[in-house]
Amino acid sequence: MELTAWQKICHRVLGKVLKKRARGDKTLSSNLVKGAIPVMPEVFVAQILLTSFAILLICWAIVAAFFFPNVGIIDFYESIPDDSTAESCLIWEYWNPDLIDESQVANGCPDFRYLEFPPIIKILLPIVLGALVPWLTYKYLKGGAARAKKFRGAQLEKYLPYAASFTAAMSAANATPQKIFRSLAINGDIYGEIAYDASMVYRDITLLGYDLITAMSNSVDRAASTWMTEFFQGMVGTLTSGGSLKVYFLNRAEHYMRENRTRLGEFLEMLSMLAESYVVVAVAMPLFLIVMLVIMFWVSGRGAQMSEGMLYGVVMLALPLIHVAFTGLVWISSKEQEM
Repeated sequence: MELTAWQKICHRVLGKVLKKRARGDKTLSSNLVKGAIPVMPEVFVAQILLTSFAILLICWAIVAAFFFPNVGIIDFYESIPDDSTAESCLIWEYWNPDLIDESQVANGCPDFRYLEFPPIIKILLPIVLGALVPWLTYKYLKGGAARAKKFRGAQLEKYLPYAASFTAAMSAANATPQKIFRSLAINGDIYGEIAYDASMVYRDITLLGYDLITAMSNSVDRAASTWMTEFFQGMVGTLTSGGSLKVYFLNRAEHYMRENRTRLGEFLEMLSMLAESYVVVAVAMPLFLIVMLVIMFWVSGRGAQMSEGMLYGVVMLALPLIHVAFTGLVWISSKEQEM
């Protein structure tokens, strides 16, 4: 895969300096391979460092734009007269005409004030933009390979039961392993990330000239999921011991289907728990809460104050947020199971 323009720049600037150290990081190299990120470790590390440095410069430029003397945003804001003092200054000028000094700001009005930039923002801007955002950017980019590996692992375990059933059906029809992996590789829209691993096996056999056992051994190192590692390792063991791949695929398909039914059963139990919680928290509780709030609003005294604004806030803001929260939970849980 050809590098992007930014990756080429990062590699030219820092690639040679970081090459030995980056390639010595076995965890990073493994995550890149298992996460299907087609770049060398030094390119990945160089991209992280230069991108983080660019974000750091941008953040510092924004902070400097606020705090630059005389022409910064803060100084400009604090040079704007406070309109709330205009009326008091007019009154002062009316009652004290002999004290007016046109050479001074606001004719010398003692009540005149400029706008004051919020002190809390002055403190938070350097901390958040000057340090926190660049650091979080670096940490996020650094974990990109691990996140890709984790995502692929979840996707592999989701599709593996169906891919195993496909391999069992193909082997029952006396298809060779090469044809099985080719069929999986060209059906990426059906088998997801499984198709990528299958295409790598097919590439190693047909293009690079490896034998089947060597290609399968390489796939063990590329697998991002323990299920996939076991599947490929089992194939290697079956081939080296002279066993039948047909029987192995049938056993694996049955095993993964049982695991998949267990996983889907846990998902349905979680949805039923969410449904029960929704009935209690988002349906029953709001009815009692509204009745209680209305009664408190009617009889509120010194011991229990309930304003009309608070009542509207609970009914029109807090209660809809409960429904939004439950909707988000169900949507996120369903997306994890989406094929």
